[in-house]
Amino acid sequence: MKLLTRSLVAAVLAIAGLGAFAQEAIIRKNLAERYPNLPKIDEISKTPVPGLYEIRLNQSDIMYSDEQGNFLIQGSLIDTRTKTDLTEERQSKLSAIDFKDLPFKDAFTIVRGNGKRKLAVFEDPNCGYCKRFERDLVKIDNVTVHVFLYPILGGDSPEKSRNIWCTKGDKGKIFLDWMTRDVMPPAANCDATALGRNLEFGKKSRITGTPTLIFANGVRAPGALSADRVEKLLADAK
Repeated sequence: MKLLTRSLVAAVLAIAGLGAFAQEAIIRKNLAERYPNLPKIDEISKTPVPGLYEIRLNQSDIMYSDEQGNFLIQGSLIDTRTKTDLTEERQSKLSAIDFKDLPFKDAFTIVRGNGKRKLAVFEDPNCGYCKRFERDLVKIDNVTVHVFLYPILGGDSPEKSRNIWCTKGDKGKIFLDWMTRDVMPPAANCDATALGRNLEFGKKSRITGTPTLIFANGVRAPGALSADRVEKLLADAK
């Protein structure tokens, strides 16, 4: 009797699996036919909402669809019970970068306090949001910040980045003088191929804006986060 019950359970699970596969095929087929310019779908999976499916594109882009692919939704899925942005949470996991894999030789460090907590930041010296972020980041103590110069905004961003990277003095000081006090970095020249490597790494890792923060647990956070938000993410990364 127990053997029969187990066999029935296995059969039901197998049918359910086939059903899920068939449902995914329907969504893929209908979206491909009705929305031919949609990027290639990487994965389709159920969400906590009955009848709503997550459509993953471009590695970490998220959209949602009903079970027939009749509707396509772009936006955040919020759990009102916990006030959790499920879309943001999912994208953070998908876009996580292993902290130890960052090319630290192509960054310089700014240490505050005991430096025990770790943070990496990709920044363009001409980025206004980066300047706002750095002026707020000075409030945070006991952290080592690995700064990756990431000149993607055009203009003289590459030149300013080269001058900061090639300074004969303290790179962190020259960088902060510019970002927080608008003191222009003095002209300097050296082997600045590190900047090109940062751009290549960022392209490969889909770092498309500045500032982009990466915490010790791999969580990626784009934008000029407030000091309070950075403190929380640093605490979560322990």
